[in-house]
Amino acid sequence: MSSLRDLARKIEDLLPRPVRLMEVCGTHTVNIFRYGLRSLFTDKLTLISGPGCPVCVTPQEEIDYLIAAASKPDVILATFGDMIRVPGSQGSLKEARARGANVKIVYSPLDALKIAKENPDYKVVFAAVGFETTAPAVAVAVLEARKEKIPNIYFAVSHRTMPEAMRALLGSGEVRLDGLILPGHVSTITGARYFSFVSEEFSLPAVVAGFEAHQIMHGIYLLAKQIAEGRAEVEIAYREAVSWEGNPMGKQLIRKVFEPCDVRWRGLGLIPQSGLRLRDEFRDFDAKEVLPLELPQAKETPGCLCGEIICGRATPPECKLFAKVCTPETPKGPCMVSSEGTCAAWYAYGTEQVS
Repeated sequence: MSSLRDLARKIEDLLPRPVRLMEVCGTHTVNIFRYGLRSLFTDKLTLISGPGCPVCVTPQEEIDYLIAAASKPDVILATFGDMIRVPGSQGSLKEARARGANVKIVYSPLDALKIAKENPDYKVVFAAVGFETTAPAVAVAVLEARKEKIPNIYFAVSHRTMPEAMRALLGSGEVRLDGLILPGHVSTITGARYFSFVSEEFSLPAVVAGFEAHQIMHGIYLLAKQIAEGRAEVEIAYREAVSWEGNPMGKQLIRKVFEPCDVRWRGLGLIPQSGLRLRDEFRDFDAKEVLPLELPQAKETPGCLCGEIICGRATPPECKLFAKVCTPETPKGPCMVSSEGTCAAWYAYGTEQVS
């Protein structure tokens, strides 16, 4: 770890002033905590977590829809494990399953197709939550469902795309930032060019970094170098996985199956053209079209600051619920549940130091 400490000193020596950098990706957030990278820096460099956890930014009403759908006697709800314990207005999917709801954890959207074929008397709803990273796999499942003419599979699409949310956050003026560690997983699909607006519109340095400790630190070093030299560019520090143009097949799949739409983000509100929905030709697979549900107004847990934490406007210790009534065993908000949640990372690793 001495080499990481040495690099941290080099980074701080480069900086002409105290700076604040935001990591946008939830995996970066977790690994920054896991490796104790925050402890390497003085107050000359502050790392802030951003809206990079897809489960965390999914608003309460969409979680409530999944719970209500799962509670129908003729529905099987298929979901990734991260969603099972996320609190809705009236409990979680885990609690709904304890009450008799048919909820199954899957590891791929194609698993949901298999469940649908094995259970023809049920409507199988797949919770399609995620950013550009997971959207191609869901698109493949939709195309396969149409090819195989599976009549009872539906997709509750909660996909969100990063650029407009980042524009909303950067344009709000509510969080002062000097640079961005761009999301590595999303960039493998979209390419780094996708984020060129960060430097072009906001004059901020930005770097796509990998996820190991030395990769994250190298990304921070490149950001510090840009700041020291007065530059604002998008750079790639993760060339083993990320190119400038991205994955053409993945991007083509997204365009073929989905189209942009207006969606709400927890903490950021309604952001035009920041989500994805199924194109008209695939609307027969849209769960909310086939299974419309009237839901009461969504209710957030009183005192929960997940929305503020997601946007970098607050840190977990500033939340009165954090580590008291809100723990991984008794989560009150999605930031404590998700494997990429800031509260979960802070709770698990917040006091860790590099040894």
